[in-house]
Amino acid sequence: MLQPLGINAAEFFMAASLYHARKVSFSAAAALANLSFDEFLFRLKEHFDTGFMIDDESALEDLQTQ
Repeated sequence: MLQPLGINAAEFFMAASLYHARKVSFSAAAALANLSFDEFLFRLKEHFDTGFMIDDESALEDLQTQ
C-alpha cells in the first residue's frame, strides 16, 4: 500500500509521525527512517509541505536571548 510513496515509506512515515508528535528529535527521526538529514527534510517537505517544526515557546525563548 505504501510502495507508491517511495523506498522505505513505512519507516519514513513512522519516523515522521514520531517527530511530529515531538517524541523524537529531527536527527533521531532521520536515523529511524534510514535517511540522511537532508533526505529526511526533503521527504517531510514532499509529503507534509513543511520541514522543521519550531514550537512557539522555543521561538520566544530565542527572541528573548537576542
